[in-house]
Amino acid sequence: MIEAAMIWNEPNNKSHWDPEVDPDWSRYADTVSRAGAAIAEANPAVLRVLGGMSPIDPMWLKRMEGHGCLDAVDVVAVHGFPLDWNLWSIHEWPAKLAEIQAVTDKPVWVTEVGVGSFGAEEVQVFGVEKTAELLIGRAPRIFWYSLFDLPQEWGATTRHREAEGSSYYRHFYMGLIRADGTPKPALDSYARVAGEMGLMQWFHYHDPRLDDAVEWMRRLGTRKLRTGLSWADSFRPDAIGWFDRQMEALAEFDVTVTFCFTPEHLGIQPHHSSAAHEPQAFADFCAWAIDRYAPAAAVTPPTTVMA
Repeated sequence: MIEAAMIWNEPNNKSHWDPEVDPDWSRYADTVSRAGAAIAEANPAVLRVLGGMSPIDPMWLKRMEGHGCLDAVDVVAVHGFPLDWNLWSIHEWPAKLAEIQAVTDKPVWVTEVGVGSFGAEEVQVFGVEKTAELLIGRAPRIFWYSLFDLPQEWGATTRHREAEGSSYYRHFYMGLIRADGTPKPALDSYARVAGEMGLMQWFHYHDPRLDDAVEWMRRLGTRKLRTGLSWADSFRPDAIGWFDRQMEALAEFDVTVTFCFTPEHLGIQPHHSSAAHEPQAFADFCAWAIDRYAPAAAVTPPTTVMA
């Protein structure tokens, strides 16, 4: 079932939200306010999550508060990759959480945390175990990124792709399972904490890995999953058929669904990270998805989220 809806992905990261058309994030704040209201109207029991910030930045969160959009969400979220992309130590995780907890009274979820095997698979083993030690008990939701490696032939959804150098290529090594379907050593480490640390896994349009993901999560004992429904994909042929199949396959898990990615023809700039000309169109997509996949009668408000 859908227990939460996240409004965009890493909006303070220029790979996922365009600072050229929205330098002060006021367009994003308006998008959040509209989408949050639409989600609440469709089903007030679904928790609304502010798009996970990356980098972790309390000043950015205060800016969002100043724009008034935090009234439209129930949870704020952070993303962290200290051994791959962030310029801080993995040991700083408690302090990074505390920075955000100090400036908001809303629960703080870690909706993406990961360590890749780009340099060595042994580093990922350490990363899973240390992350679990530092975060379990400190955040109500933790989602490990990710279950599967991204196949290199698919490409990573970033704005500048290969021009980002090794930062781009690290995207292909974040999974606990290699692109050929074989498990990495870190999968055993994750299995020991799967009941307390969920998974974050993007599924591409008609992703052939969907059924395998479900089987792996059952085997591992994972109960909580974060994934996405792409606004841009909603304009593809048979989009509803794919969305239906994806959400039906994931129905047994507690899902945080992320709504993001602007269709090229609706963006101020023609790319996925652009603000939309009409943010209400994005809010309408969020409302449609909640009404279809989490109708009000089907979702019971969680009792432990505020712990």
